[in-house]
Amino acid sequence: MRHMTRRDFFKTASVLTTAAALPMASTLADSGEKCYKTKLYKSFISSPDPSQFEQFAAAGFEGLEATSWDIELQQAKENRKRAEDCGLRIHSVMRGWAAFNSDDAAEREASAETVIKAIKTAAAYGADAILLVPCLIKNPGPNPWEFNIKFDGNCRVSQVVDGDNAPYEEYINLQNIATERTFEEVQKLIPVAAYEGVTIALENVWNNLWVKPDFAAAFIRMFDSRWVRAYLDLGNHVKYAPPIEWLEAMGTELITKLHIKDYLLNDETKADPWKGFCGMGNGNVDWVAVRDKIEELGLSSWISYEEGNYTPEQYGVIMDDFVNGRKIAVPQ
Repeated sequence: MRHMTRRDFFKTASVLTTAAALPMASTLADSGEKCYKTKLYKSFISSPDPSQFEQFAAAGFEGLEATSWDIELQQAKENRKRAEDCGLRIHSVMRGWAAFNSDDAAEREASAETVIKAIKTAAAYGADAILLVPCLIKNPGPNPWEFNIKFDGNCRVSQVVDGDNAPYEEYINLQNIATERTFEEVQKLIPVAAYEGVTIALENVWNNLWVKPDFAAAFIRMFDSRWVRAYLDLGNHVKYAPPIEWLEAMGTELITKLHIKDYLLNDETKADPWKGFCGMGNGNVDWVAVRDKIEELGLSSWISYEEGNYTPEQYGVIMDDFVNGRKIAVPQ
């Protein structure tokens, strides 16, 4: 047998590559589907409840985000096996709200212990991240459309609006305290996260903190750790900035997972922002443009659906539309 030369190898590889690509391109052209290189994995949010596993798996879901973090590790391992038996992966754990800005050091320490528990539970589930909201302040600061935050290299804020900032002195002080204390508390948790192989993913949520994309991204970068990243909710902060701006600010460097829901921003929801949350396709978010931006960034991620009273099958269709870059067909 004649040995293949280097020239023969590259010639053959070129022919095979071209031949392999042609059917794919033809199929895509015939179907009208976009061809994305990035992969989005469909997820639902659950306690987890094993009675739901088969139904969601049948609807095309690939995993779930668990809300039960304060359980025995053995129970978490058993739930992991039940999920895996249905072809599902428990990929993250929703720890939710901590109290890292508390004036009481003992309360901050106790809150950190609950996060450590959540990290260990996540590892038992086989998850690689926890969703964490590190703290809350009750002062909302300026109106969302008025924010223009200036901050230094330590994310210490000097202004939140153009012009006179005196009316927001308390807000600025609370923001800076929250940033300093959260940084200190999360830093202590990084060795635990690294040992367990579980990322601490900070979510942008309505806690009146880190409300603009560049500011939130700068805060997460301060940790300079692969174990502290962003759990980016694409619907939560529409009132502060469009989802595409959040995606651009965070990028693949910081984003570990995504939540998806819609938000309708109009005069009524400016007056009562809680009325703005809605199912995908009913709000202002251009989901086709968001999917294209995810592709442009080269971001592959789990996506957990969080809004709307739909069946698993309806959720599955909505998420398939998003994943494939189609206009969302809202269930009637």
